[in-house]
Amino acid sequence: MGSAVSTGDREVVWSRWQRPFPTRAQRRVDVWTALATMAGATVMTVLVNSLGAFAWDDAPALAEQLGWVVALTAPLVVRRRFPLAVLIVISALFIGAQVRHVGDNTVQAVVLFLVIYTAGGWIRNRVVARWARIAVITVMFGWLGLALVHYLAEPAPPFADAAGPLDPLLASVLYSIVVNLVFLLGAYFFGNMAWLSARRQAELERRAEQLRESQEQNLRGAVVAERVRIARDLHDVVAHHVSVMGIQAAAARRVLDTDRELSRDALRTVEQTARSAIGELRGLLGVLRAEDADGPAETHLSAPGLDQLTELVSAARSAGLEVDHGVYGDPRPLPQGVALSAYRVVQEALTNVVKHSGAHRADVRVRYLESALEVEITDDGRGAAARRPNGSGLGLLGMRERVAVHGGVLEAGPRRDNGFRVRACLPTAAPGSTEDGADA
Repeated sequence: MGSAVSTGDREVVWSRWQRPFPTRAQRRVDVWTALATMAGATVMTVLVNSLGAFAWDDAPALAEQLGWVVALTAPLVVRRRFPLAVLIVISALFIGAQVRHVGDNTVQAVVLFLVIYTAGGWIRNRVVARWARIAVITVMFGWLGLALVHYLAEPAPPFADAAGPLDPLLASVLYSIVVNLVFLLGAYFFGNMAWLSARRQAELERRAEQLRESQEQNLRGAVVAERVRIARDLHDVVAHHVSVMGIQAAAARRVLDTDRELSRDALRTVEQTARSAIGELRGLLGVLRAEDADGPAETHLSAPGLDQLTELVSAARSAGLEVDHGVYGDPRPLPQGVALSAYRVVQEALTNVVKHSGAHRADVRVRYLESALEVEITDDGRGAAARRPNGSGLGLLGMRERVAVHGGVLEAGPRRDNGFRVRACLPTAAPGSTEDGADA
């Protein structure tokens, strides 16, 4: 029943579906249904006896009729737990009540309709369900045929008010046949519909569950892949820090005895570089899970930074989007990881604007704050609905994780008037670093 199974195979599987047994709530409903039917049948029997409007002239005593009412309606308590047994029992009791000429036929017919319907909707073996109902309907029409023969053998009633084109006796026979045909076949048809509806509901629930599982699996895979990409992007940064530390340490060692000031500066650089690398590693380890990423090693090119934002803006403009790009504050050198993450945030945001938002204009702003870098991307598109066209939101998730690596904050949401806004604030000082470092 999975998505990889062919349509034909899936149809075969669902053709063998068996309806689950009734729940406790459904069994409680059956109890109340049986009690309500029993109460209604009792009232009808008392009214018919009080009126003297019997279906036959030789109805038994009221006490016996009430006994038939209880016998016919009591099995309804377990009609969905044992639908086949209830169908057989009530069908036999129905004919027995007809033989005894119980005064009221209305409730008997309602109960018979209900059990045929229930058998069609709840018998788990569909072959048994089909032939059991066909057998009951055949027996009922056989009983009707005997009743009509007995009716025709007696002197015909006067039909004093008859005025139609058909013979009154023929019309009464046809009327009985048509009413019973519609009644019994209707119970058969609606029982089948109840079973098909339950199977369709189960299939929809199963497919919805498979879809949820698939989405969760895809989301987990996408999160892992995004985190692996983050780790790969930061690899060059960490390697750069270690290389710088090695070079500066070697320089400090060479001039340690001849130029202490130069050696002090080199060691200060080693200290600051180490703290910056440790800060980035802590952020990375705090976000990434300990998951193995299998795959061949890739050769990384130099990581893009804020200098390449003009290329992103040009690409967006070539796609037909009007883009304003502004830089505010005094530009200064930034940690490579921060610059890379800011670049990725702008890249993802502009990609969403071009692909999903339907915007005509976008604004990219880069602000150099005292101790942070802020990038803000706004547009005049459709707003929040456009950012999740397939209900995944993986782009925003990736941006949040990139920013979280550096201890930053990402805000993403619809603007007050229209469009969407993404703002990332990234600290530009490594955690625990000092302005000048500690003297060696």
